[in-house]
Amino acid sequence: MRTYNEKISIYHGMVSTIALNLASNYFPIFAISVLGATNYQVGLISSLPPLVALLVTIPAAILLNRLEQQKKTVALNAFGARAMFLLLVGVVFLPPSYQAWVFLIIIALMNVPGTISTIGWQTLISGMISEERRGAFFSDRNRLLTIVGMVTMLVIGIVMKKQSDNAAAYQMLFLLAFGFGLMEMVFLFKHKETVQPKANNDEKKSYMDWSIFKNRNYKLFLIAALCFNFTWQMAWGLFNIYNVKYAHATILWISIFSVGSQLVQIFSFPLWKKWAEKKSNTLVFVWVAVGMATAPSMTVLSTNLYYLTFVQMTSGFFVSGTTLLLFNLLLEKSPKEARTYCITTYNVLLSFVAFIAPQIGIWLLETTGIRTSMNISSLLRFMSAVVFFVMYMKSSSVSGTTRGQM
Repeated sequence: MRTYNEKISIYHGMVSTIALNLASNYFPIFAISVLGATNYQVGLISSLPPLVALLVTIPAAILLNRLEQQKKTVALNAFGARAMFLLLVGVVFLPPSYQAWVFLIIIALMNVPGTISTIGWQTLISGMISEERRGAFFSDRNRLLTIVGMVTMLVIGIVMKKQSDNAAAYQMLFLLAFGFGLMEMVFLFKHKETVQPKANNDEKKSYMDWSIFKNRNYKLFLIAALCFNFTWQMAWGLFNIYNVKYAHATILWISIFSVGSQLVQIFSFPLWKKWAEKKSNTLVFVWVAVGMATAPSMTVLSTNLYYLTFVQMTSGFFVSGTTLLLFNLLLEKSPKEARTYCITTYNVLLSFVAFIAPQIGIWLLETTGIRTSMNISSLLRFMSAVVFFVMYMKSSSVSGTTRGQM
């Protein structure tokens, strides 16, 4: 039986997913087909948001840690991020030479309130969902949100199948995304939050708890997770460029790719949850990382759109594991008494990695070509799986030693 906050969190996630699917998923094809963005600019679509997050995360954490209630701040910042969709509507009215750059600036600014709302939501929801409920709740929530995302993408693809270079069609998507952003704010306000005790003056001066780096499990998780995210995100820009410029995918096909991936995710979330509970989040994530390593190399084997749909579907199986297990691992490996600091540190470091990784991917593309750069990405992803396996072995040895001393 779901609690009130669990139900509201699912409703919030649904409208948030729709808002993002209506806009963010089509940023690359909009930039390429309508704004004439270069490869470098397409890479910045993936790199700029984490750069902004890198700059905003620590101030955001300081702000959120000082608040007795975070709900209002999270909701208003979520609305601020979605309000930026209205600015995107006007980009096509600018001189062509400025359009792509202004588009990128808006995307960057969008992530100032977006980062605050994301960090706030992670902290907010971690306090509302009990530890024993997390695995089941996030599995169910992710599956339901994936269904919503799949239906949204399918509808968009059918309606806009011949509108890939039609600026007005994208403007309509951005307006609809803003409308769902309003609903997102409403559902965030509906959460029931427990008032946190006000910090004393000494606590207010402590902007960072450096003791988290003395926690062995958290340090091991940070190293493994950052390695994985670097290799994962390095190929994001490459996939966008390959699908649009090499395979000539239209909005309909981009939607079909997403629907195929999400359809598989719907059925695989419970499997990853079951396997993680039986083995461990860390050990199962090793197999997730191995599976993710196959996607880049498989993609460049053909430009056939039906084949690429199949690759997206196989990739979706492992993406669901990534989505579920990484967040569970973050909460599992973070000491409860310093969880906010752990989440903040992870997000700061992740933002740095996410800024650098797509740029390295684009550099590899320009230097070696699309096939070689994608194959290198696959190799590095496989190496990240090895890092997670090492983390599992070290964590197991520590646990074994601890049990022996008890």
